[in-house]
Amino acid sequence: MSADSNQTPAKQTSAKQTLAVWKFSSCDGCQLSLLDCEDELLALADRLRIAYFLEATSAVAEGPYDISIVEGSITTPHDAERIREVRRQSRTLITIGACATAGGIQALRNFGDVAEFTSIVYASPDFISTLSTSTPISAHVPVDFELNGCPINKVQLLEVIGAHLAGRRPRVRGHSVCVECKRRGTVCVMVAHGTPCLGPVTHAGCGAICPAYDRGCYGCFGPMESPNTAALSARMAELGSEEIDLVRVYRTFNAGSAAFREASEAHEHEPAGGAPA
Repeated sequence: MSADSNQTPAKQTSAKQTLAVWKFSSCDGCQLSLLDCEDELLALADRLRIAYFLEATSAVAEGPYDISIVEGSITTPHDAERIREVRRQSRTLITIGACATAGGIQALRNFGDVAEFTSIVYASPDFISTLSTSTPISAHVPVDFELNGCPINKVQLLEVIGAHLAGRRPRVRGHSVCVECKRRGTVCVMVAHGTPCLGPVTHAGCGAICPAYDRGCYGCFGPMESPNTAALSARMAELGSEEIDLVRVYRTFNAGSAAFREASEAHEHEPAGGAPA
């Protein structure tokens, strides 16, 4: 092999952008969605090099990194310190999943007393180092793009990565799950069966899986752009949902998102005894 041919791969490698994938407080589901992109990632192999991804490989390359993908929320003082270092090392920072974009299911702690929880669950709560809240990455450092989902849609993730490599804005639509129901020809479960459904206020991305099986949307992809939660709550109340039901329906995977948090708090009242309803 000639000297010139030896130099070609080196030039291609130097042109590659580096990708780092980081985990914070989460279940790893969104990282698994990335791992599920095996064949699709091969098509990007000449443009992208995975430099840090402990879920996939123990091989680690030092930063800084062109792209950092972050899964998980901030729930400990160590998390809060580490995300600042990740941001410092990252040219572009993308958060993926409900935990990283809204605090995740663990954001239910935001509505309770964490000290009380730890005193009940742990024999020695003094050894537990945790924050009283679970917050999204954007509450701590600047984020360049947020991708919703619990877990995320791998097609949307590939679009975000591809858009970055192409130097354009990602084409991830902000419409509701209702649009996805219409596109797949699914009859509205609220209209046809009176089933409570968060589809009208939830970000698209799942393909409207639950309504396709005659179940209401659970809001896995978080609030859509400008959701009218007040109108939806009023309709669900007409269908028989009580105040406590409306509190709970918004407090799932994206309980910490502003729109869903405010919607749940609007139906949380203090009864005569003083305890939350």
